[in-house]
Amino acid sequence: MDFYQQEHRTLVAVDSIIFGFNENDYELKLLLLKRNFEPAKGEWSLMGGFVTPNESLDEAALRIVQKLTGLENVYMEQLYAFGDPHRDPGGRIISVAYFSLIKINEYDKELVKKNGASWIPLSELPMLIFDHNDMVSIALRKLRIRARTQPIGFELLPKKFTIPQLQRLYEAIYQKPFDKRNFRRKVLTMGLLDKLEEKEKETSKKGAFYYQFNTAKYEELLRRGFNFEL
Repeated sequence: MDFYQQEHRTLVAVDSIIFGFNENDYELKLLLLKRNFEPAKGEWSLMGGFVTPNESLDEAALRIVQKLTGLENVYMEQLYAFGDPHRDPGGRIISVAYFSLIKINEYDKELVKKNGASWIPLSELPMLIFDHNDMVSIALRKLRIRARTQPIGFELLPKKFTIPQLQRLYEAIYQKPFDKRNFRRKVLTMGLLDKLEEKEKETSKKGAFYYQFNTAKYEELLRRGFNFEL
């Protein structure tokens, strides 16, 4: 029985701010697509969709990311609910935004291409439809807070990485340079990285040692009251 027949119906959507990083790049990227339906057909947009009657908000957000990238079990966090009555000219739609972190070298390139999506550097971010630019700005602020207080930055790197690659990631997130010595000292002092015997030699003859993030050790230290701060 529908107890609320007399109430106005409002559509609920989810929009995904999908951040990506390639360990050999110097800039954080955003996965965008050209909208293929009205309103705002042909304009740049975040990937989104409506929540179906039998799924939760989280399930809808995961479905959308998987549909676009082919990836499962990605880092995802609910960001904010956008409910301005006039935010979408197509109707009264409340959108709950999520942000995700993806290793660019792992996504399904053909699937992304099929959906007409593109990885766009943050420095080249175009004007997006509706309030999507606001969503991106809030997501970037949240990402920077998280990256400073939690090791979520490692979600954007492969399992093994060099210290220079890690520094490039954090410089991309904060969009500013870090002192090499101080950055290296700080990340190694935490004791959360395991040094490997293997070196990365594609970018220099001498090569830089690879490291891995020790998740088990981090969780153990967290239980003891460890405070991650970078």
